[in-house]
Amino acid sequence: MARSTTLSLRAVLAFAAGVYSQSCIGSTGPKVYEAENGVLSGTTVAAAQAGFTGTGYVTGFEDATDKLTINLDCQGAGQKLYLIDSITLTPTAPRGPHNINTGLVNANANADANALYAYLRSIYGKKILSGQQELSYANWIGEQVGKVPALVSVDLMDYSPSRVERGTVGTAVEEAIAHHARGGIVSVLWHWNAPAGLYDTEENKWWSGFYTRATDFNVAAALADTANANYTLLLRDMDAIAVQLKRLQDAGVPVLWRPLHEAEGKWFWWGAQSPDDCKKLWDLLYDRLTNHHRLNNLIWVWNSIAADWYPGDATVDILSADVYAQGYGPMTTQYNDLIALGQDKKLIAATEVGSAPFPDLLQAYEAHWLYFCVWGDTFINNAEWNSIENLKKIYESDYVLNLDEIQGWRG
Repeated sequence: MARSTTLSLRAVLAFAAGVYSQSCIGSTGPKVYEAENGVLSGTTVAAAQAGFTGTGYVTGFEDATDKLTINLDCQGAGQKLYLIDSITLTPTAPRGPHNINTGLVNANANADANALYAYLRSIYGKKILSGQQELSYANWIGEQVGKVPALVSVDLMDYSPSRVERGTVGTAVEEAIAHHARGGIVSVLWHWNAPAGLYDTEENKWWSGFYTRATDFNVAAALADTANANYTLLLRDMDAIAVQLKRLQDAGVPVLWRPLHEAEGKWFWWGAQSPDDCKKLWDLLYDRLTNHHRLNNLIWVWNSIAADWYPGDATVDILSADVYAQGYGPMTTQYNDLIALGQDKKLIAATEVGSAPFPDLLQAYEAHWLYFCVWGDTFINNAEWNSIENLKKIYESDYVLNLDEIQGWRG
């Protein structure tokens, strides 16, 4: 590890009582019990670091309850003693320097987007940006802890045409411009209400139309034929959102743009079919916004970890994960998975979290998240997920950059 810290490891060896059998130790000498074959609780198997035996090693000892249990069932004839020679814990090597791409995937990205990207590259691995979903909660944090998040995330959900036709009026653009005006960084996601096929039942209201369970809209069928009505509706929705993103471009706001989020979970309609269908939709969206609408203020953020869902380096600037785990942990497993996905050439962000991470754990585990963004209602204002005491510790850390500490990021 790069810096000195106190970490706890809980490994449990469970033995059958007082009985010896050759099956326990092997017929030709000591028998190796691979850690990855044990019982994992809160831990995971990884293979990114070289030098392990078997199929991997166990990692993720982040919380006091995380453990590995190795059961040695040595039942058989004859009374013998167990002789345990040693248990070896091998420290991980310090993470080497990152090799982040120097430019954005859009060769025509404007000066605003390029300035933001240059700033993000300059702090990556050295600091983390504080972030919060919704401007109102960002302001609430300012009132509670005395610090305002550097980044605010807003949602274009209510600009979706199938919501607008039912009376919604979006305010996200105004909120984004307001945070930008005070020197902040803006992230934008889109809970894309399905273009058509909303069930609008008692169980699945129209306003939950971004969920797979709430619509029969089939993205695979829509993309299969550019002449069909649903393909036209996809373009209609993209064009409607382009209008809002253009407002941000005209206001000089560079955007960390995160559409089609959490696709691999399949709980949203854009991920309900196959990975290939989602990647086709991503490519269509990228082309429509970048080449047709000439939106050059966007920094494209991909939000799934699984390799088979990844649309590719050519259309992605930042990799990200949404991690809802209590305990203020560093989310090391997800970070390392994204390092592998992007071959350490992409910035990596924790775009939605339940609990803000403790800075000392981020540094100890070298989880160099670019920023964290805590979700809003029931998370940021819930002491079981984020106590005010712990939020103050996080926001007052030298490792965390808040709004007052990023003024002048444009250079």
